[in-house]
Amino acid sequence: MMFVPPDKESFSIGETSDITQVEPYVLRYWESEFKLLRPSRRESGQRRYSRKDLETILKIKDLLYVKRFTIPGAKKALQEDKRKAGEQVRMELEETGAASDLLKETKQTLEEILGSLK
Repeated sequence: MMFVPPDKESFSIGETSDITQVEPYVLRYWESEFKLLRPSRRESGQRRYSRKDLETILKIKDLLYVKRFTIPGAKKALQEDKRKAGEQVRMELEETGAASDLLKETKQTLEEILGSLK
């Protein structure tokens, strides 16, 4: 794997290919198969991969080439990871009480707005 410059936020398809060791035609194919992989585009239409896109590519590569998943199996595994990550954030908010405090504050603000409208 190639060195990733710490100050760089987006990468061309060639740079992404060098970093991930995945051929550009494979990257383009994976875009059509995996909804999580959607690089942005420049005005010229060139793909710009973010650091998050690179992480996704490396996860897909691991699932397909190392763990030997099929494409449908890899899709399912990625969706499961995404779902688990969402649950983890929700659990962390519940543990800290931040969600409860935020809801109370929002309710109070809405009541104040409603009171001023009357």
